[in-house]
Amino acid sequence: MKIIDAHLHIFPSEPRTDAMAEKVGHVNSVDHLREVYGQLEIVHGVVMGNRSLDVGFHNYPTDLFHYCVGLDSLVLDRGETIPKDLPDQVEEHLKRENCCGVKLYPGYNKIWLTDPIYQPIYELAARYDKPVAIHMGLTSYSRAYLKYSHPLVLDEAAADNHRTRFVMCHFGNPFLQEAASVLEKNPNVSTDLSGLLEGRVDLDAYFLDRAVYAELLRGWLSYVGCWDRVMFGTDWPIVNLEEYIRYIQRLVPRAHWQNVFFDNANQIYGLGLNA
Repeated sequence: MKIIDAHLHIFPSEPRTDAMAEKVGHVNSVDHLREVYGQLEIVHGVVMGNRSLDVGFHNYPTDLFHYCVGLDSLVLDRGETIPKDLPDQVEEHLKRENCCGVKLYPGYNKIWLTDPIYQPIYELAARYDKPVAIHMGLTSYSRAYLKYSHPLVLDEAAADNHRTRFVMCHFGNPFLQEAASVLEKNPNVSTDLSGLLEGRVDLDAYFLDRAVYAELLRGWLSYVGCWDRVMFGTDWPIVNLEEYIRYIQRLVPRAHWQNVFFDNANQIYGLGLNA
């Protein structure tokens, strides 16, 4: 089965990020990813941009990756500094064939998704027909604010911008009920299943120890039934790739694997890959 990783990060080699990859049995390098992708039949990945709006910073091997230009806390100075030419800088990325969308980090920047600074970004995304992916749910450090990354905030933005396509990253975890409601209500919202766990995992033990959570996740995905708008993603380098594939396979019914692991990301992000 061909697989698209619809949500990963690529960080420059430095002690912290190298250790992050090594902790889950990987090496923090594109060459390593290419090798492991080949072993696991992962044919492509969507890199969620971090650290810079400089077009030259985001040069990834085009046979292996597309990317979303990211407006993270380093770019926006935790919401304190908004470049006046932000839409122009974003558009320079959207013009590129290998840029397949925009990534927002509202909990880290403490900016509501309905803030006027985002409106030109939504309009650009609609014009270029490329989605706006949004970090939703838990954040990786305590200084971020969850209220900005709650799925119900996306509901308002999606309802007011029906021509813009959105991706609710991480299925809004752990706000599963609200995430399911937003996905069901808004046909312009898709989701990915990245970052639902972190680190190495013994899957048999996990599904015993966390059976209640796993059943809630399965249940809400089944309740919504929007299997044409759910994508596999990993949030690499925080997980072991092989283990995470097996993890999602246990959550998603086999009948929907082709959609979730390949077809949906290929269509939603306009990757143009052969099935």
